[in-house]
Amino acid sequence: MTLKSIPLTDELHAYLVAHGAPPDEVVRDLAEETLALLPAQASMQVAPEQAAFLTFLTRLLGVRQAVEVGTFTGLSSLAIARGLAEDGRLTCFDISEEYTSVARRYWARAGVDDRIELRIGPAGDRLRELPNERHLDFAFIDADKTGYPIYWAELVPRMRPGGVIAVDNVLRHGRVTAPQSADDRAIAAFNDDVLADVRVDAVMLPIADGLTLARVH
Repeated sequence: MTLKSIPLTDELHAYLVAHGAPPDEVVRDLAEETLALLPAQASMQVAPEQAAFLTFLTRLLGVRQAVEVGTFTGLSSLAIARGLAEDGRLTCFDISEEYTSVARRYWARAGVDDRIELRIGPAGDRLRELPNERHLDFAFIDADKTGYPIYWAELVPRMRPGGVIAVDNVLRHGRVTAPQSADDRAIAAFNDDVLADVRVDAVMLPIADGLTLARVH
């Protein structure tokens, strides 16, 4: 028995990815293009094992209606779309035409572009365009960290009973225990709010930079 998650060396991380759901050619090319085009921002892309987990989780939940807040170049949305039920739909919210233009190409290449709707603009405003009823099966939040409470407030009331919200970067590379920036402080406060939210049951997993899964009552 181990008392906590083990640290991942580069070698062990490669083994984990290879023995999970290894990235296919589309995912590898997307990751490589993102790094080449946007080297300073490439860390915004989800980790390969996280993408595999999103596909697995979406399939496990039988997701038909999904939302993503923060799309970047499209790896997480590609992963979610691949896990949707046959008639499933994913609505993505992002503010960048530049980044999401890459996403659109890879959605088409993977054959999932017909399942995805992209809405450009401030997500806090555009989420309010969604039906004000409990219809969402799954939501993924991975955008500006100070906006997390806004996105949470809009999404929780729109989740069906048993629906799941996944929230990325909840560990801030370990800085949540000693916040050093406005984003660190925002996430630390957000994590406390999720813990106290009686509308959900939540767990925090040490996947990539920390992933919270919250099941809505």
